[in-house]
Amino acid sequence: MGQSVGIKDVAREAGVSVGTVSNVINRPEAVADATRARVQAAIERLGYVRSESARQLRAGRSRIIGLLVLDMGNPFFVDVARGAERAARDTGLGVMVCNSAQSPAEEADYLSLFAEQRVRGVLLTPAEATGPTVEAFRRHDIPFVLVDRVAEGATECSVSVDDVNGGALAVRHLIDAGHRSIAYVSGPRTLNQVEDRRQGALRALKEAGLPASALRELPTERLDVAAGRDAGARLLGLTERPTAVFCANDLLALGVLQSLYAAGVRVPDDIAIVGYDDIEFAAAAAVPLTSVRQPAVHMGALAADLLLEEIEAADDPGRAHEHRRVVLQPELVVRGSSLGAR
Repeated sequence: MGQSVGIKDVAREAGVSVGTVSNVINRPEAVADATRARVQAAIERLGYVRSESARQLRAGRSRIIGLLVLDMGNPFFVDVARGAERAARDTGLGVMVCNSAQSPAEEADYLSLFAEQRVRGVLLTPAEATGPTVEAFRRHDIPFVLVDRVAEGATECSVSVDDVNGGALAVRHLIDAGHRSIAYVSGPRTLNQVEDRRQGALRALKEAGLPASALRELPTERLDVAAGRDAGARLLGLTERPTAVFCANDLLALGVLQSLYAAGVRVPDDIAIVGYDDIEFAAAAAVPLTSVRQPAVHMGALAADLLLEEIEAADDPGRAHEHRRVVLQPELVVRGSSLGAR
């Protein structure tokens, strides 16, 4: 492998000083047109690429923000990342996307990496509702915004969706369709989103005059299709089988749908299903999936905007920044998986 081309090589090729090459790269308006053209031609011939890491060390800051999510296998978080990337790119920043896999240990490792890389800020969906990793990260004095999670205090911004309302929308829809026995395929209770959606489901039951026992919870350790298939198998093994299922996200719902389909159970005639997130695959399922839609792209962009505001305020002591908690509203999208009235 050949040696990389450095700024001294460019200076030698163009017949100018290293300082002139640096000016062409960083302050081109300060260099005469003919000299600038000669240096740029040398850069092209040699294939020189500026060392961003070296520049960051000199400046004490990077042009990267970190995004740490629970599961990049979930299209919901892909959409969040897309929104954040668009907002960051508009200001000349890049996004480093990392996946905690719902693991507090991996979350801690990535937050340490962000601190080592001196990222400008972090967008974070914590793996635990309360945990030492976020508290430890605060010591680095790096701005961060919570995504898909409501900030508990006033020490950071957050952008989330009203998941209690979302859970209520899902179960209210099933109750209106005549269902009186509903399973809730959940996920780890350590995730606020899972518990909030459960609370919303219970609220809808109470509003309808139904007991909390009308909701049968089938917990899962993860929020993916495989966990949904396992929950579907457990659902099929129940002596008194619920007539409807509300799932904490669409991946779980798609897994449940696969299990029911394989067992010859008709959806929605035998069992209705409602998911959460309204990922792209929901509408394309074998039975199009009713789902509670979250504005994921907008959430990512809005979180990035709040982070960029905080970064600007940190760079300019005279600029004020007030931490905000933004709560967006979900929307029920009704499709074939829940349309059969009882």
